[in-house]
Amino acid sequence: MTEREFLPTRIAVLTVSDTRTAADDRSGDTLVERLTTAGHILAARGIVQDDRPTIAAQLRAWCADPDIDVILTTGGTGLTGRDVTVEAHRDVYEKEIEAFATVFTLVSMQKIGTSAVQSRATGGVAQGTYLFALPGSPGACRDAWDEILKLQLDYRHKPCNFVEIFPRLEEHKRRK
Repeated sequence: MTEREFLPTRIAVLTVSDTRTAADDRSGDTLVERLTTAGHILAARGIVQDDRPTIAAQLRAWCADPDIDVILTTGGTGLTGRDVTVEAHRDVYEKEIEAFATVFTLVSMQKIGTSAVQSRATGGVAQGTYLFALPGSPGACRDAWDEILKLQLDYRHKPCNFVEIFPRLEEHKRRK
């Protein structure tokens, strides 16, 4: 049986924060280090304020960019009044990947116990692009990448992975 070759994906990283800058964005740095070490391509990187319309606008712009396959956001997934990243993601999603939140919670439970219930990590698809909203801590970003995304964004991962279905994400838009 022939082994599959690795297919790099083009990933954008967006930090959502009212206080972070490029100089102290440890969670964004963690994601960039992890994805590039795995062989993927950093397609874009940015920081936006905790503002639902602003976040959604950036997600939509990146979803419309044919040079971006995946968007990872970090920050704004908690329970406080300024945490609106999940709502912004859901404004953009065509389909939500409900199991991502469940699996992330299971991974988090092993690390932080019942405090995992405070995360609202989410995933979805829009315009043929995968989007994942991760908590704003470097540890949570490491856990999401190492335990879930590194595998699901690797074409060689079996029995199935997100990469192998890229061509079919927008098949509903094709004329019959």
